[in-house]
Amino acid sequence: MTSSEIHRVQFARPAIDAWAALDRRRTNWPVVYVIDDLDGAGQDSGRLAQVYVGESLNARSRMHQHLDSGTKPGLRTVRVVMGDEFNKSVCLDLESYLIRLFAGDGAYTVLNLNGGITDADYFRRDDYRASFPTIFEELRREGLFTRSIAEIENSDLFKLSPFKALTPDQAIAIEDILEGLFADVEAGEGSTIVIQGSAGTGKTVVGVYLMKLLKDIGAATPDDILDSDWMFSEFYAEGYRELAENLRVGLVVPQQSLRESIRRVFRRTPRLSPSMVLSPFDVGKATEPFDLLIVDEAHRLSQRANQPSAMQNIDFARINEHLFGVDDPARTQLDWITAQSTHQIFLVDVAQSVRPADLRRRVLDDLAAGARAKSRLYPLTTQMRVRAGEDYVGYVRDVLDPAHARRPVEPRPFAEYDLRFFGNLAHMRDAIIALDGEKGLARLVAGYAWRWRSRKDPEAYDIELDGVHLRWNSTDKDWINAPGSINEVGSIHTVQGYDLNYAGVIVGPELRFDPRAGRLFLDRGSYYDTRGKQNNPQLGLVYTDDDLLDYVRNIYGVLLTRGMLGTFVYVCDPSLRTYLRPFFDQSRPGALEQLRDTGP
Repeated sequence: MTSSEIHRVQFARPAIDAWAALDRRRTNWPVVYVIDDLDGAGQDSGRLAQVYVGESLNARSRMHQHLDSGTKPGLRTVRVVMGDEFNKSVCLDLESYLIRLFAGDGAYTVLNLNGGITDADYFRRDDYRASFPTIFEELRREGLFTRSIAEIENSDLFKLSPFKALTPDQAIAIEDILEGLFADVEAGEGSTIVIQGSAGTGKTVVGVYLMKLLKDIGAATPDDILDSDWMFSEFYAEGYRELAENLRVGLVVPQQSLRESIRRVFRRTPRLSPSMVLSPFDVGKATEPFDLLIVDEAHRLSQRANQPSAMQNIDFARINEHLFGVDDPARTQLDWITAQSTHQIFLVDVAQSVRPADLRRRVLDDLAAGARAKSRLYPLTTQMRVRAGEDYVGYVRDVLDPAHARRPVEPRPFAEYDLRFFGNLAHMRDAIIALDGEKGLARLVAGYAWRWRSRKDPEAYDIELDGVHLRWNSTDKDWINAPGSINEVGSIHTVQGYDLNYAGVIVGPELRFDPRAGRLFLDRGSYYDTRGKQNNPQLGLVYTDDDLLDYVRNIYGVLLTRGMLGTFVYVCDPSLRTYLRPFFDQSRPGALEQLRDTGP
C-alpha cells in the first residue's frame, strides 16, 4: 500500500500561491484535488453542497485556471491529495474513484463532466488502489462524505450514476453513435439506433451516460478545462457544442420503479433534470416533439393491450388519435416514440420481455434488422453485473430452455460466484438475511406463482412454504431499498433493471419439468400475474401455454441474473428441482471439483 497526505487550502489566489511556495512539488508533481463549498451549503442555504474533483501535474497552475475561468463560483476550499509514489495514471484512477463515490453519496452536486472517468490498467494498479479507501476515509473525516464506501456502492445513486467508466464495447458504441448522430443532426436527417445486450451488459448505463454527455457537450464553454486524453474529448470542440446545445432529449423508461430511481439520480446531476426521464405515456402526450429519445428496456414498451389502469387504457386510445388521427389498435408505444422524435436510440434485450403486452418479438427483430441495414446496430457483450462472467447469463438461459440450447446443457463451475441450491426455503431465507447484514442488497425474489393477498389485507401472507410465511413487495417503487424489503419477496416488476449483491430466487409451481420429454412446461393455474397471461382480443391474440412458458422462462432468466456476487435457488416442483439442482448446486463439498472432472 502506498502512502499519501491531504493538504487543505483556501480556494483563493493568495492562499494557493503561499501554499505552493513551500514545496516545489506543488507546481511539478501529479496530484488529485477536491474543490468544495461545504462551509457554505447545507440546511441554511437550502441546497446541496458542490464538489469538483480533478487531477494535475501542476496544482498551483490548475487552481489559477479554475479561478480565472469563473466556472466554479462559491467554491471555498481545495483539498490536495499528494503521494510520494503518485504518477499520472494513479491520479486519473483516483480522480475517477472519488467522482463516482461523490455522485453515489447523494449529498452533493458533482460539477464534473463525465467524459474524464477512466478504468485503465497501469503498473502496480492493485497496490495503488489498496490505498484509495484510506484516502476516502480521510476525506470522510473532514466531512466530504456522509456514508461508507459499502453504503454508497450499494445505492441506486451509485449504480445508476452517469459517472461511470465504460467497457470497451460501450465506449466504441457511444463514440460511433455520437459521430453518426451529430452528422445526422447537421444534415437534418432522422436516425434509428439499436443497442443490444443481455442482462448485466450495462444498457441502462449507456442510456444515462449518453444523456449526461450530450448535455455536457451542449453546455461546454471555451473556459472549461478539458484534458486531451479524455474519452470523447473531441466532441466538446466548437461545432459539436452548437449541434448539441439546443437538442431536446429525453430518456424513456417503461418500468415505473426504475424510472423513479433514475429521476432521483437526475435530480442531483448538473444539467440533468427529473423531467427528462419519461414514461411512454409522457412521450405520447407531449405537445412538443423531441430531437432525441433514448429508450431503456425498449422490449418493455407495450403494444395495444390491457394496461395497468383504466385511465391508461383511455390514454392509449387518445394518444393514438392525437398522433395518427385514428385509434388504430395496431399502433404501439414504439410508434409513439418514432412519431414524437427525430432520432431514437433503443436499448434492447428480447430475452427480457416478460408479459404478452410487451412488444412482440417480430417487431423487435424488425427494429434490429432495420438498424443493422444502416450500420446502426451495436452489441454489448461485456458482463458488468454477474461476477460469474459473461458465460453465466447464456448458461442460465440454456438451462431454462434445454430443448433449444445452443449446445447440450451440462453443469459448469463458476468458481468466483456464490451459486447455491436449497431444499428448504427457511434455510435460504436465513442465508439471504445474514448476507444482507454482511454485504447489503441481498433479497428474496420469486416468479408470480402466488396470489397477492397482502395487497388488500396487509396482515395476510402470500407465500407459505416449509413453515416460512412471506409477503410480496409492499411497494412497487424502489422496493429493493425500501424499509422492510429484506422480509419480503420481490416480483419481476420490482427488480428488473436493478442490481443485487445476492438474489434468493424462489422458482414457483407455475414452472414445471417433464422428465420424459426433457422439457419445461407451464402450469397456467399456478401463474397469478393476470396481465401476464391475458389474451388480447383487441388484436385477436390468444396465448397458449407454450407462449406463456417463453415469458415465464424470461422472468426466471432475469431473476437468476440479478445477483452480482451470488444466486441462491429454491424450486417448488419436485421434478424441476431434480433437473435444476446439478446446475446451481456448487455449495456442497466437492461440488466444484466434481464438475471440473466432468468437464464443461
